Amino acid sequence: MAVNQFPYILLAMIKYLVQSGIILLVCFAGDLLQTFLNLPVPGNITGMLLLLVLLLTGLVKLPMIEDVGNFMLKHLSFFFIPAAVGLITCFSVLEGKWAVLIFISVISTFIIAAVTGITVQMLMKRRQARE
Repeated sequence: MAVNQFPYILLAMIKYLVQSGIILLVCFAGDLLQTFLNLPVPGNITGMLLLLVLLLTGLVKLPMIEDVGNFMLKHLSFFFIPAAVGLITCFSVLEGKWAVLIFISVISTFIIAAVTGITVQMLMKRRQARE
């Protein structure tokens, strides 16, 4: 590494730390809201909804979290590893309930695909109407 590149590398590191900090603060705020308001929705979902509101209102601009958000989306599959390990450790609890679990998984997959398709069609029609 050349010495003259050090300031640019340091600035990039600070940028990623700040973006990560913003995302973590919003997640923490969602957890706090869930805890104090005793919401039936998990804190991480509350945090994502809070982040959506902050983005829509402009209090948080997309460039303020875009790089870390893209990184997280690119490596999304790694975030499912703890859930898979948790399922493996609770294998005895799921014993005898596989038919129900598979049924729910298939039905929810179809629902998600349908809602996603309808949403994309609506957004495409809206975009075409603007043009």
